[in-house]
Amino acid sequence: MRSDQERWDKKYKGKRVDSGTEANPFLRKHIHLLPKGKALDIAAGEGKNAVFLAHRGFDVEAVDISKFALRKARKLAKESGVRIRTLQADFDHYPLEEGRYDLIINFYFLDRHLIPKIKRGLKRGGKVVFETFLKEQMSLSNDGPKNPRYLLKPNELLTLFREFRILFYREGIFKEGGTKKAVASLIAEKVRISPQRSQRTQRSLRFPR
Repeated sequence: MRSDQERWDKKYKGKRVDSGTEANPFLRKHIHLLPKGKALDIAAGEGKNAVFLAHRGFDVEAVDISKFALRKARKLAKESGVRIRTLQADFDHYPLEEGRYDLIINFYFLDRHLIPKIKRGLKRGGKVVFETFLKEQMSLSNDGPKNPRYLLKPNELLTLFREFRILFYREGIFKEGGTKKAVASLIAEKVRISPQRSQRTQRSLRFPR
């Protein structure tokens, strides 16, 4: 944890990393699809998405590995007149309580080992909002991870949430905020399905790697 924490603390220690304080465009556009209740913001950074949700009536927990990022998130929440709870934690070791959240959001943080925790942490009928870079981002821009391990393969995000009900999905190169980026974005709902149906669904979903 120490090396990761030091790296992210160094990034967030100075001035704001993110430009502006507006929430992610995908989250803003599709907020009407999301259930009110207890929300978790994974790798919350400086808190603009958490604050956006709090403004709209969500009970928000913002978790990040960097104490400096969370300090800025609390400051933004105070300036915006809302309350959020913050927790410094390394998601490699942070257990998500089963069935705790109505909504979990994950923006530009890809840890495939975290996906089962997200699924367990959601209530039945709860929703996940997930957006991060595709491998094409490496040839498109210097923004984003330099290690392909932290970039999605084609259709991978769909595969990771194949047993969920997909409410909205997009994948490709999009222009937002004046710049182009290669991303996959998903909104999906945790539903109850039989093991037999799950097996049939998994057999039918074979995406290219």
